[in-house]
Formats: sequence, C-alpha cells, structure tokens
Amino acid sequence: MSTDTAAPGLPSLYALSSEARELLFTEARTAYKFTDDPVGDDQLRAIWELFKWAPTASNVNPLRILYVRTPEAKKRLVPLIAPPNQPKSASAPVVAVLAVDTGFAEHLPTLFPAVPQLKDAFEANPELREDNASFNSALQAAYFLLAVRAAGLAAGPMKGFDAKAVDEQFFPDGRWRSILVVNIGKPAADAWSARLPRLEYEQSVQLV
Repeated sequence: MSTDTAAPGLPSLYALSSEARELLFTEARTAYKFTDDPVGDDQLRAIWELFKWAPTASNVNPLRILYVRTPEAKKRLVPLIAPPNQPKSASAPVVAVLAVDTGFAEHLPTLFPAVPQLKDAFEANPELREDNASFNSALQAAYFLLAVRAAGLAAGPMKGFDAKAVDEQFFPDGRWRSILVVNIGKPAADAWSARLPRLEYEQSVQLV
C-alpha cells in the first residue's frame, strides 16, 4: 500500500501513490493543444504493452489502433474531423484512430483456447458478434487512455469526426471500423480547460 494518507493519521486507502492517482485520475484531463515534441516508436509500444492487458469478455480483444503521424497521413485525417476539433488534432504529433476489428473472432482460438467452438459461435451470430465487439472495444478504449497517461503523455479523446469517411479513407476493406480519435503528445502550456464538476458519491452510488 502507498504511504500516502487519506487523512492525517490514517493509512492510505489506495495501492497507488498520490502521484500515480493524480496522473491517471484526479489531475487527468482532456488535452486540447500539444507541443511539437515527437512521440517515438518506443513510447507507442509502451502504451501497447500496458493497454493490451485490459480485460475483455472471453478475452476477445476487438480493439485495433491506427497511429496517424506523418504529415501526409494527417492531411488525409484532419479534414474528416469536425471543424472545432481540427486544430486539436493538427497540433498533436500523433493521432490514434481506435477501431473495432469486425473479424476479431479469427483470433479466438489463440486468445481463448478453452472454448474452441467460440469462434464459430461468433461467426454464425452477427448480433452476438456486434454486441461483444461494441462493448469490449469501448472498454478497451478507456484503458487505452489510462495507458497513454501512464506513458507520460496527454490524451485528447474525441468522438467528433466523420467515422464513415475515416473508414473509407483508412480502412477501405471494411474490416476495421473507427470508434474514437485520440490526440496524443506532450501537452502545451495552455492545453487544458477548467475542470468540470463531478457528481458526489451519494448522488451516484447505492448500497444494498
């Protein structure tokens, strides 16, 4: 357990240090502007090496990542983002397009060998496949943001983009389907807006 205290004289209730909690949660905010500092291949791999451990139902792992970072690729992507969001992505050294792999069942014999018939079950049931892909990719996307922060970078997740156009531009075979754009980099000095309120514990939690 951390040596931090929840209150004077009381032991911490957290396994993470106060610095780690600030980095991942309490001081973490969406970044809207980035410096010109590059994001290296080693940093992108470091994000993956954390993110890949996120739990998913039956270990299906349907989320895929496209890192857009060359000037040519960004020229293709930025116009497909909603105009108010375009400067945010333009300033980011890397933009991650998070996508669901509609053919994720292909990998289930490796990812979930305990149930060898699961691959066929998903492939035979489009509704089941879509439901699992949608839920689990959203779950993985949240963990992706934590991994970006844990790698010492700022994240700017956005839903304001033309997903159909992005898919046509970057995933023309139709197998990957974009669900979220995440701007990644070192935050600029004016990267943040003011912290918005949150509900209190008593407003959000019930005990039975």
